[in-house]
Amino acid sequence: MTDRETLDMPNDDPYLRGKHAIVTGGSRGIGAAIAAELARAGADLTILARSTARLDQQAERLRALGAQVTALECDIAEEASVRACFARARDERGDAYVLVNNAGMAEAAPFGATSRELWDRTLAVNLTGVFTCTQQVLPAMLRARAGRVVNVASTAGLRGYKTMSAYCASKHGVVGLTRALAAETAKHGVTVNAVCPGYVATDMTEHAVSNVVRALGKSEEDARAMIVGTVPRGSLITPEEVASAVLWLCRPEAGAVSGVALPIAGGEMP
Repeated sequence: MTDRETLDMPNDDPYLRGKHAIVTGGSRGIGAAIAAELARAGADLTILARSTARLDQQAERLRALGAQVTALECDIAEEASVRACFARARDERGDAYVLVNNAGMAEAAPFGATSRELWDRTLAVNLTGVFTCTQQVLPAMLRARAGRVVNVASTAGLRGYKTMSAYCASKHGVVGLTRALAAETAKHGVTVNAVCPGYVATDMTEHAVSNVVRALGKSEEDARAMIVGTVPRGSLITPEEVASAVLWLCRPEAGAVSGVALPIAGGEMP
């Protein structure tokens, strides 16, 4: 049975039934896989992304799994967009029990060629977006003394990578924010955790392949082999593997787990 077939099966333990989960970057890749897992666990969903076409397609798939779904176009780098979308999400689905901060961007450049514009944009999406989105849900979680915040960071939040200074800085920031919020919310029934995937079979990794081709003059096949070669198990991480870890962090039994930065990297260690 494939990972995708497993995601399309009903869940015999719908422990999120009646609870509202918000997933940023929920229209494709890791975000789509996470949203599908949350739907199978019974959650009502709000998915946010910048592409309305992909959002609509993903929303239909989630509804086929039995979920109630709101799909909203949102630019998480723009605070006004975030505030408007989260207000509508609350109006339609109620306060969030789960927030998955998944939306992100990655662009490679040597440090000397990293422009201020690239630096600011990367931090705006990857770090400030997490801050802004979390601010929209945390007060209600603290009042309810219940909630789960899961931030999709990266192994780049645990170590450094050449030509990825802005991305590494942003993801290290996400891990630091996760740990600070976990300490702040520990007595209030809210957990805050990060998952740190390595190279995942998504569009972002395909973009990394293109970067290697352009920077090193490699063929696409050789560039992909170089990237896969960094994963000790010899194959890319799947979106479903990341989604499974996120889902576990949302389980009632994970209530004592907060402040972790969990590598999902096929043996790659920071």
